[in-house]
Amino acid sequence: MFTLKNALTLQKLNQNTAKNLILFLGDGMGIPTVTAARILKGQLSRQSGEETQLEMDNFPFVALSKTYNTNAQVADSAGTATAFLCGVKANEGTVGVSAAAVRSQCNTTQGNEVTSILRWAKEAGKSVGIVTTTRVNHATPSAAYAHCVDREWYSDGEMPAEAVQAGCKDIARQLFENIPNIDVIMGGGRKYMFPKNQSDVEYPGEKKHFGTRIDRRNLVEEWNNRMKNKNAHYVWNKKELLSLNPNSVDYLLGLFEPGDLPYDLERNNETDPSLTEMVEVAIKILKKNPSGFYLLVEGGRIDHGHHDGKAKQALHEAVEMDRAIGHAGLMTSIYDTMTVVTADHSHMFNFGGYTPRGNTIFGLAPMLSDVDQKPFTAILYGNGPGFKVVNGLRENISTLGYEENNYKAQSSVPLNMETHGGEDVAVFAKGPMAHLLHGVHEQNYIPHVMAYAACIGQNRDHCMSSSGASSLSAALPSLTALLKLIHLLC
Repeated sequence: MFTLKNALTLQKLNQNTAKNLILFLGDGMGIPTVTAARILKGQLSRQSGEETQLEMDNFPFVALSKTYNTNAQVADSAGTATAFLCGVKANEGTVGVSAAAVRSQCNTTQGNEVTSILRWAKEAGKSVGIVTTTRVNHATPSAAYAHCVDREWYSDGEMPAEAVQAGCKDIARQLFENIPNIDVIMGGGRKYMFPKNQSDVEYPGEKKHFGTRIDRRNLVEEWNNRMKNKNAHYVWNKKELLSLNPNSVDYLLGLFEPGDLPYDLERNNETDPSLTEMVEVAIKILKKNPSGFYLLVEGGRIDHGHHDGKAKQALHEAVEMDRAIGHAGLMTSIYDTMTVVTADHSHMFNFGGYTPRGNTIFGLAPMLSDVDQKPFTAILYGNGPGFKVVNGLRENISTLGYEENNYKAQSSVPLNMETHGGEDVAVFAKGPMAHLLHGVHEQNYIPHVMAYAACIGQNRDHCMSSSGASSLSAALPSLTALLKLIHLLC
């Protein structure tokens, strides 16, 4: 009855204007990952797991998103990011450009740029932020600010010489040049900001972490110089981040690793902030703006765990993102903040095998295969690095540490990297206008709904009419009083 009563309350729709917008993007967080993460969350609290509620499970509105790219049935993270941030479907491997742009062809960039909801929010006077567990110039965050025909052009050191000569810009450079003064930027990717062969502040002796920029620019130093006298801070470790007083910070650049941040299971609690900690600081800074904010949060390493066949890493990343979602909910209100949780695509990940209630999510199915008489884990991949044959037969996993952090679950097809999945992904929504996310939608519908809810971007006719109506209703009592006074004087 409690669930039914809650459902009945949704008959009264929240049609407020969204002051704040938050998009949580679980990279590679398909529906099987959501379900498995729910069970893991419960089991981490010594429960059976199946009955546990993820934070996103409590969102009142749920939809499905069709993830294909314009040229790909099974999508990549760049084309999908362009869809859910810029509102247009795009080719795989490209960010912030329309489908007229061709991957890696520099001369197809100009004239095909598309803008993102982060830019729309900034132009409307809102504060804007990006928080990710990957590099800040990785596929998902880069679509918020860059226009690039190749997602792997992280710095000019990764670009073909002819593309640089033709005037195309690397993604790290665009982070600082395209949208002036992004208020909060946090994640990894430090090495792409510094001159080639410059040693890293945290790993000074490791060449793989040295700077990559051929143009010899120091983008962090340039940012610091440009942001002088603007209450701006650059930090590169957790201690520096948490020592800040958000009330006295207006701009924050946090680059915590040369590349991606470590998996949450391997994170150094002394030096690397968690996703939840980054989100908390970001919201504290952004919410000071009376006009509100837009925040993109990416749990980006869910995807990496799956590509590696390391389901335990991927699922712990998903649980940490859910914790961040809950924390953001405590810091905001459903009355003026629209929050959307979704994924860019799925993976070839699943679990099954008639496991009993409470079976550890990383454990074995309760029976042996009736073909090769060997045990198998509930979690399996359709393809990936976990394929292994011993003496012409499937490997016997009974003596392996299949519950270890970096165990690679068995797969049916051998690949060095597991692939994305092509099925629809879930979209969870709460707050103003969240009811507009329902049914099955194209992925590029998402930013248009969020912009509509906040009255930003191009589709604002409803805002003018509603504000006009509210102004009129507010004026009616005064108008009535004035008419009465005129009648008495006459």
